Amino acid sequence: MTMDEKIKRINELYHLSQARALTEEEKAEQAALRRDYIDSVKNNLKAQLDNIEIQEKDGTVTKLKKRS
Repeated sequence: MTMDEKIKRINELYHLSQARALTEEEKAEQAALRRDYIDSVKNNLKAQLDNIEIQEKDGTVTKLKKRS
């Protein structure tokens, strides 16, 4: 399932929950899809931040490091 399909399903479950109560299976599916989406966003952000480099005034390039 692609991320677009997962987002579509998350939205379908949300709209369904507005019309009626979700079953336990639907709630579990919704929670799993949301967790997968959140993890994907976090991983993408981390990957972007890991690739940031700062150019110093003297022209040297330094990669950002994790704060201790």
